[in-house]
Amino acid sequence: MRIVSLLPSATEILFAIGAGDRVVGVTHECDYPAAARALPVLTASLLPPELQPPGLPAQPGRAGRIDRHVRASVHAGSSLYALDAALLARLAPDVIVTQELCAVCAVSYEIVARAAKRIRGVGPAVISLEPASLEDVYANILTVGELAAASAGAQALVDALRSREAALRGRRAPQPAPRTLLLEWTDPPMSGGHWTPDLVELAGGEPILAHPGANSQRLEWETVAAADPDVIIIAPCGYDLAQARAAAGDAAAGGGLPALRAVRTGHAFVMDGNAYVNRPGPRLLDTAEIIAAALAGIPAPAQAIETLSFS
Repeated sequence: MRIVSLLPSATEILFAIGAGDRVVGVTHECDYPAAARALPVLTASLLPPELQPPGLPAQPGRAGRIDRHVRASVHAGSSLYALDAALLARLAPDVIVTQELCAVCAVSYEIVARAAKRIRGVGPAVISLEPASLEDVYANILTVGELAAASAGAQALVDALRSREAALRGRRAPQPAPRTLLLEWTDPPMSGGHWTPDLVELAGGEPILAHPGANSQRLEWETVAAADPDVIIIAPCGYDLAQARAAAGDAAAGGGLPALRAVRTGHAFVMDGNAYVNRPGPRLLDTAEIIAAALAGIPAPAQAIETLSFS
């Protein structure tokens, strides 16, 4: 079995279920686990170099410039990613795992399908993962397990994740859940969608301005202020903790963010969205546990989340 993973989340799933040795190619964003970084890379970002996140020094206004560039590219029908079709053919995979859920998050399904058809012989099966909820993520893990001939490992992983989910639900406090806003972008502010509200609810919060099972939605800072959340978590899609911190600083320059009650009372956080919130894979339970710790005022991993402060 030879598998090409064109999704960081799928790469994490494959390694977590014991099928990492069957992965022969990955994307430029597949950085976890460490073993994935040694595999051939089939994609590249087509964002201008100055807009590439994360890893480059923070630049003021980058989030807004990325949003404008992405919207213009999607409107024009342009891809945000390049796929090395020649390398794909040389790797001769039996299965390619990709997605159709978001044109911004990974190389488009159409590009992958065209490249797969050009591979001689029977050609690989192209599988699209489309999770919209935490339950869908569990189902995807089992699907990937079947494709990779690793069903036992997939079932064991899902059982372990469900056990952690049950433990989290058992620890939730009986008092009213804090009204929690998770933002997946800052310029413009965008609400958490798909599986993100599930994670907030699992962590003990009440997701507000959220869009469970659907795409993130654009908000206005005036709407955020009117909702007056008890807790704010800023976890921009594709941003590590340092980039999230910089994006929050940019948002603060407009004046609206520091004035929010959650910020003034120390209940606002920035989080590594790239590693946790935005990837529908095994680490989503890590994400829920980290958010639960933040809501409870318990120290969480410093590399994952930190309190937002403008003092």
